[in-house]
Formats: sequence, structure tokens, C-alpha cells
Amino acid sequence: MKREDIVVTATGARFMGRRFACTIGRAGIVPARDKREGDGATPAGEHRLVGMFYRPERLTRPAEWALPIGPLDLWSDDPRDPDYNLMVRAPHDFSHERLRRPDPMYDLVILTDWNWPHADPGRGSAIFLHQWRRPGAPTAGCVAFSRRDLHWIAPRITHQTRLIVRA
Repeated sequence: MKREDIVVTATGARFMGRRFACTIGRAGIVPARDKREGDGATPAGEHRLVGMFYRPERLTRPAEWALPIGPLDLWSDDPRDPDYNLMVRAPHDFSHERLRRPDPMYDLVILTDWNWPHADPGRGSAIFLHQWRRPGAPTAGCVAFSRRDLHWIAPRITHQTRLIVRA
């Protein structure tokens, strides 16, 4: 592990010499081989950070490589969808999650390479780093931080940064 890795356990995260409160999936951390769509678990392992999305009408660009979330941007979470675990656009006939939410949870989203870009259907869709609903509130499998901490972390991520989730 390196200083620029984000290391997550069930009790918090570490990045760049700092400790952060965070929340994980409601089912806790599971071995990657056991991760399934809709199980509410956060997969253990080393994950590359491969994308960053943000709401341009709500915040300034957090990093040079961050892409704006548009009103039609969705994320496919339907294992039957040929575009499973990819960003898609509305209208979309398969089950999906809206990236442009009315709440601030996805104002800033960091995408990991979990089951991406060539997804194995049913192994679980996107594992994001995003803003938590409130302290201690579990996610559907993602890793969530306070708004302040997420906004501190995002511009410091480099192409070498990994998300390391430890059981």
C-alpha cells in the first residue's frame, strides 16, 4: 500500500496520511468472489479509480479529468442489459440508477473498476465513492464520505490511486 491509496475498512478510511469516517454497504465487506447485484455488500480487494463525475450546476470541477453529469445520464444496474454496469442515457428500457439525483449524494462520484468495463452479469454494478446520506447510514455497496471529506479527497486522486477495501 502506498500513501496515495484510499484504504477502507468497516471502521473508516485512510488516505494521504489522514483518517476519514466513511460508510460502506449495508451487508458489510465481502470477498470479491461473493459479490452479487443488489446484495448491499462492498467487495474487498484492490480497485482502480477510473472516472470522476460531478454536477456542474452545484460545484466547480473537482479535478481536471472530472466529467459533468448531465440530465439524461444513468447507470445500468440490470444484469439483462447489454450495457450492464455502464453509463447509459435516458430513456433507457432496463433498470438503472439516475446519476443526476435531487439530493446531493451524487454531486461528486468517483468510479471504481469493479466489474467494469466488461461486466460479468450479476456480479454487481458500480462501486462508487460518493457523499453519504448521513453519518453511519449504510450504502448499497459503495463507499461514502462526508461532503467535506469527499471534496478534499477528489482533487488529490492521481492515476496511481487505488481503492483498497479490507475485510
